[in-house]
Amino acid sequence: MLSILLIVVLAFILMGAMPTWPYSRSWGYMPGGVLGALLIVVLVLLLLGRI
Repeated sequence: MLSILLIVVLAFILMGAMPTWPYSRSWGYMPGGVLGALLIVVLVLLLLGRI
């Protein structure tokens, strides 16, 4: 249950980190890329049964 909640929270954070506003366009895709990689790692760990 906790892992599903973690995935949902990371997905919402990933959507919030996308550079859509003018002040955040200079950040590039770094915040979204890091959170996306973290989400992939959590999903892989979930599928392997480590979480």
